[in-house]
Amino acid sequence: MKKLILGAALLAAILAACGGKKGVETVVGSWVMPIEGQPGKMQGIKLEEDGEASSINMATLQYKYWDQHGDKLFLTVKSIGNGIEIEGIDTLTIEKLTADSLVLNSNYGYTLRYVRQK
Repeated sequence: MKKLILGAALLAAILAACGGKKGVETVVGSWVMPIEGQPGKMQGIKLEEDGEASSINMATLQYKYWDQHGDKLFLTVKSIGNGIEIEGIDTLTIEKLTADSLVLNSNYGYTLRYVRQK
């Protein structure tokens, strides 16, 4: 009888652990924000499951790859403004992540507020 109870408790723990990821939000998807000074227009970033990233409506800022470690989001980016190409990795802190909202803080003091594009 003790083995049966122990087995049932173990099974319940395993099922709870497997179900623990349900409801956890992911950064994968398309995230946009309004373009300042251009009413009705949006810009942002698309984060693919395979780690690739791309820009949405940003010709001079090209996202290439992304990675996440805890609350840190690393974006490999190439800036091609003014005829000069600069490549680097932006490190951002995920302040808020819900099904429809992503707020990122930069080490440089700016905040990016995105909504999920459906």
